[in-house]
Amino acid sequence: MPIHIIFLAAAIITLAPPPTLSLSTSPPPSPPPSSPLLAPIQKDHTTLRYTLSVYLKTPPQRLDLLLHLGGRFSWVDCYSGNYSFATYRHIPCNFSVCVPLDSLACSYCYDRPPGPTCSNDTCEYFPENPLTRKVGLEDALLDALGLPSTDGSSAGRVDVVPDFLFSCAKPDLLAEFPKGTSGLAALGFSNVSLPVQVAEARSLLRCFSLCLSGSWSAAGVTFVGTAGPYNFLPGIDLSKGLTYTPILLNPQGDTVITYAREPAAEYYVGVTAVRVNGKVVPLNATLLKTRGDADMQIGRGETLISTVLPYTALQTSIFRAVTQAFAREASATFNLTTIQPVKPFSLCYSARDVGVTRAGPAVPAIDLVMQSEDVFWRVFGANLMVRIQRKGTDAWCLGLVDGGAEARAAIVIGGHQVEDNLLQFDLGSMRLGFSSSVLVRGTTCADFNFTTDNHT
Repeated sequence: MPIHIIFLAAAIITLAPPPTLSLSTSPPPSPPPSSPLLAPIQKDHTTLRYTLSVYLKTPPQRLDLLLHLGGRFSWVDCYSGNYSFATYRHIPCNFSVCVPLDSLACSYCYDRPPGPTCSNDTCEYFPENPLTRKVGLEDALLDALGLPSTDGSSAGRVDVVPDFLFSCAKPDLLAEFPKGTSGLAALGFSNVSLPVQVAEARSLLRCFSLCLSGSWSAAGVTFVGTAGPYNFLPGIDLSKGLTYTPILLNPQGDTVITYAREPAAEYYVGVTAVRVNGKVVPLNATLLKTRGDADMQIGRGETLISTVLPYTALQTSIFRAVTQAFAREASATFNLTTIQPVKPFSLCYSARDVGVTRAGPAVPAIDLVMQSEDVFWRVFGANLMVRIQRKGTDAWCLGLVDGGAEARAAIVIGGHQVEDNLLQFDLGSMRLGFSSSVLVRGTTCADFNFTTDNHT
């Protein structure tokens, strides 16, 4: 059932309280400029996925949400926690954010008491679990979202976005999520995604950045509403020296619910070639090409960036070509011999034979080449290799998996390959800035200073 979601900005303006009238003839003072916001990101080492910590409701209540880079809108379990706080509001069905072009999802309460999950003449959304692909039909709410402010170097007090739109969801929609999560934080290409709502509400740049940490204890970070600085210990600004490539959109998403006249919420980039140890891998280049779509007037990129897929998946023929080239270069240049592979990986080496560098295990680097030969995302050993230690096995395995012969995207860059890389999503200019591994610059994504004296 196709659904079209209208821009949120008009709904926020309409639902906000009317301005206070003043008898003064002097112009009102200009409001102080808003500070960018941030949120910590923690890796769950059981599911190999990432959670974003935010504050919701009044007084603020911390929630950990699954980070979904391709999510259209955020959703929260409103049932388990008895969502009874007085600050939430429902959205009437005739408001612009709720009126799709093709169909209308509108709820009415017949035999249930009114509350956050039930109200007459209320807009409904379709929350979706990206792991199980299960979909719900639930009320949309507005409530206060809180995130720490930042100057790019540390975390400040928690600032509030009063009219943050999200969907309720039933607890069974949390299946396969990290333990303790309450919902999903959507960072995708959408006017109702978390970073876009925050940017619009606070008059900030439509720009956010991710720096995922693989640490068991220290958090990574997302910056919202700023193109920098992003200062990490010991005083390194990761906004400097980024390489840029266009963000591409796909007219056809992979969600169960499709949205009329809206592209997918996922972010694509145009990889044109793959190099291993500096040598171009021979493969079917047509699988990597981007192609225009006259009706949508946007492009389609065949390389997708994902935070819910743990490891990069390659279309079968590309996977075979890349792994064969890697094995050949690892043997010739690093004198490495393969051992029995450990699932889900197909190429492993004894850990005692693999050296260590500043950027991780000493193995051939893989370059994802973009619009020209000198624009490439270099993937070093720390992001290529996965340490397997179990049942007498101590191995480094190449962290790439076979995505299948009919994969929707030729390459899906997974979370392990994104860790300790700074990614900047500039939605105003529709470009992706990327750092490659920040390890070579002497820092990590776990080295942001979250110290603050005021957490609420």
